[in-house]
Amino acid sequence: MKKIFLITVLLCIVVFTYAQDLKPVVYSDGSQKFNGLVTKNSGKKLPGVLILPAWKGIDQEAKDAAIALEKQGYIAFIADIYGEGNIPVDNASAAKAAGSYRQNYAAYQKRIEEALEQLKKAGADADKLAVIGYCFGGTGALETARANFPVKGVVSIHGGLGKDSARANGLLPVKILIENPAEDRSVTPEIMNNLIKEMNEGKADWQVITYAYSKHTFTDPKSPDYNEVMAKRAWTHTLMFLKEILQ
Repeated sequence: MKKIFLITVLLCIVVFTYAQDLKPVVYSDGSQKFNGLVTKNSGKKLPGVLILPAWKGIDQEAKDAAIALEKQGYIAFIADIYGEGNIPVDNASAAKAAGSYRQNYAAYQKRIEEALEQLKKAGADADKLAVIGYCFGGTGALETARANFPVKGVVSIHGGLGKDSARANGLLPVKILIENPAEDRSVTPEIMNNLIKEMNEGKADWQVITYAYSKHTFTDPKSPDYNEVMAKRAWTHTLMFLKEILQ
């Protein structure tokens, strides 16, 4: 019994310590309250990385990325796109919520812009900012580029790459890295070709890396799609890209 008690206490200590690695940040847009997270090195003037989470909102993958980025010398801020009271509870509600922002891309861009402001308030150097996003957040990374927000570059990690054909292509004056799983059924050859056409017409500095034998959420350890080898490669590529544009 004593041994079980000690193990329980130690686990609680580990969980509590891990939780302290990120600090809550409450911000708002009008009456809507948001609950973001920032790394504990906030307040220092360091390069900053905004993390846009997947379609269910802030998750463990986003938290792990933030903590890893802090160790690399970045202030990382995880955006709350949906806001308090609007966080999806299952796949169906997540699909509906994310879909609404894909259609109303201007609203998505505004939420990203608000989060970028929080990153700067946390001490990040306004001249050294980047955005990375997972899944729905990967779509947001591309919307950051399309909005011409003042960042050095964006990384879309197994993101939704499609764009409404009615939207005109514009200049994309940031560096763009697309990390795309080869077996992502949501990214058809037509979607990829249209994205490359958009980036070329936008005079972007772009790169697409395709990861073999990988399905949609290949970087998430909690997903059945997880591919450990390719996930590690993708993270290495992300760090290489961030180092190039921010350091």
